[in-house]
Amino acid sequence: MNAVTDLDAMKNDSPDAVISRFVVPSIRCAGCISKIENGLSSGHDILSARVNFSTKQVVVSHLPALREDMIKTMIEKLGFDAQILADIPLTEEKGETDKLIRALAVAGFGMMNIMLLSVSIWSGAVGPTRDLFHWLSALIAIPVFFYSGRPFFSSAFAALRHGRTNMDVPIAIGITLTMGLSIFETMTSGAHAYFESVVMLLFFLLAGRVLDGMMRDRAREGISALLKQTAPGAMVLTEEGATKWVTAKDLRPGMRMVVAAGDNLAADGVIEQGTSNFDFSLMTGESEPQPKLSGDLVLAGTLNLTAPVTVQITATGEDTSLSDIARLMDEAGQQRSFYVRIADKAARIYAPAVHSLALLAFAFWMLAGAGWHQSLLISIAVLIITCPCALGLAVPAAQVVASGALLRKGVMIKDGNALERLAEADCALFDKTGTLTLGRPVPVDLDHLTLPQKQVALALAQTSKHPVSKGIRTALLIQNIAPVDLDGLEEVPGVGISGRWGGIPVILGKPVKSGNSLSCQLKIGDEHVDIQLEDEIRPDALEAIERLKALGLPGRIISGDSAASVDKTSRIVGLTAQSEASPQDKLQVIGELRSSGHNVLMVGDGLNDGPALAAAHVSIAPGSASDVGQQAADVVFTSDSFLPVALAVQVAQRTMHIVRQNFGLAICYNIIAVPLALTGMVTPLIAAIAMSLSSLIVVGNALRLNGAAK
Repeated sequence: MNAVTDLDAMKNDSPDAVISRFVVPSIRCAGCISKIENGLSSGHDILSARVNFSTKQVVVSHLPALREDMIKTMIEKLGFDAQILADIPLTEEKGETDKLIRALAVAGFGMMNIMLLSVSIWSGAVGPTRDLFHWLSALIAIPVFFYSGRPFFSSAFAALRHGRTNMDVPIAIGITLTMGLSIFETMTSGAHAYFESVVMLLFFLLAGRVLDGMMRDRAREGISALLKQTAPGAMVLTEEGATKWVTAKDLRPGMRMVVAAGDNLAADGVIEQGTSNFDFSLMTGESEPQPKLSGDLVLAGTLNLTAPVTVQITATGEDTSLSDIARLMDEAGQQRSFYVRIADKAARIYAPAVHSLALLAFAFWMLAGAGWHQSLLISIAVLIITCPCALGLAVPAAQVVASGALLRKGVMIKDGNALERLAEADCALFDKTGTLTLGRPVPVDLDHLTLPQKQVALALAQTSKHPVSKGIRTALLIQNIAPVDLDGLEEVPGVGISGRWGGIPVILGKPVKSGNSLSCQLKIGDEHVDIQLEDEIRPDALEAIERLKALGLPGRIISGDSAASVDKTSRIVGLTAQSEASPQDKLQVIGELRSSGHNVLMVGDGLNDGPALAAAHVSIAPGSASDVGQQAADVVFTSDSFLPVALAVQVAQRTMHIVRQNFGLAICYNIIAVPLALTGMVTPLIAAIAMSLSSLIVVGNALRLNGAAK
């Protein structure tokens, strides 16, 4: 599903359509999606409804007469708790994930201790010794059962209360029956109790819920980081000519705001008075400042670098270009992966199938004269042995091992599903500045400078944090140059660094572009010398691009930089290129490739790459990327080298090979184990051991990925 296209279609439902968003945490499967979409679409004044499974959000297109609180009530009547997205602070979303993490930690603690106690029982402990270990296990398992099982009990109860079922219903029934039977067996000095099965099942299921919650938190953090680029407010000119501070939410079109040098803009507008240079890397990815004159458009979130200007506001709040980019990011990541779609389909039949099997087993053995106790044991064994732990671990176990192996190589996988999508990618798009290049201009050659000139240049450069100054400083320190002593040092943004050397004025000027070259000027008195600068290509970029081609990912460059700058880089790396591309242009290219059947890998770093990183099938950003770029990307690499991009693809392809093996192992387990449980040949204890053993086999196979990141 193309999320951006879907949202455009929703907006076109009616010229007066309003788009509202709701968070619905209890969406668990395809049945939930279908119930919400169909239930809302049939409502009066609702034009369409879409569910974003990955972020647990519902996007509704409706007429203005229908309020958001009324739609919220409609969702709740369908059996789902809902909140209006705009009303939810980010801290509250994180709080829900923190609760799941605490429940996971408690389940993990309980699982380890109960498994330790169970070793003695499995080793042949009988009589009072066995009863003691059962009671000790019960003392640990009962609090864990109630505390860590709350997410499943509340979800199952809510579903049943509204006359529907979900994946949590059989889970809640299974662990409740198993816990009840275990307590009964312990009280009657029975031979078997199954506390370890309950707690282990809770642990594995909670691990999946935690990963899901983290993914949703990360999606909201990316959008929040982008919107924070705007100023919290602005100094606005009153009719009397005075100025007053107005918060961003109270700004209105037509107001005139005074933007000082060094400030971000709080709204879009047109320069009414003044001239200044602006950092537009937010929108274009171009690192070079852009001069803006009276009558030019400037955008919210961009940085005024050199001089104060007066700006007449044209757009505020959600109408700004920055908010448009944030919306594009929010709307772009709604595709469902192949394995999620399989899980959706399985979810539709899992609950009724498991319930039916367990009920049939109980009824059959009751009719066969086995008695309620034996029949219930067989029924519980069926519930336990059909627990999809091995099937559920097939993907995450491989993802965790592969992610750990990549992390040791400086590659961070932010979302386990990214490995699946990375393995599916068949073409790549690369941003230029900060992606194929290091994004920091460095001196090309300093040998034409005399020793005193080098010493003065180092003395000036080491007082500034500007990327050009850092590059000059690094290059000169490598040559073991010692700086001279300067007086009266001063740095003026957009101009350069000045001082005095023995009474002689010295200046290291700002970078200036002339044709296709970039340089800065060093002045010592009346003498001056140019220092040529160049944005350095990342180490191993050529080798990484060749590796990607060998892995089936041909690439090309798409950048917001100028044509001359992009063409030079494209010749060096041997790729075709598109220059001066806006965020919308990049989205359009991705959409065209997707419509042609391609799975796009986007590699970018800038704020302007955020929507493209979110819209691509999978995305990678360097560690030097903006906060928004890192949040929007699925993978982040920390080194200057470009080889981690190819390494990530290589490991991802290997991971999915292991995942397919794990699925095969899990399916074989169920083919063998379920018939044995139905025929009464498996006790709940053996079912728990078999379930655990199948999980261990899957995990062991996944551990082979430890050596994949080479």
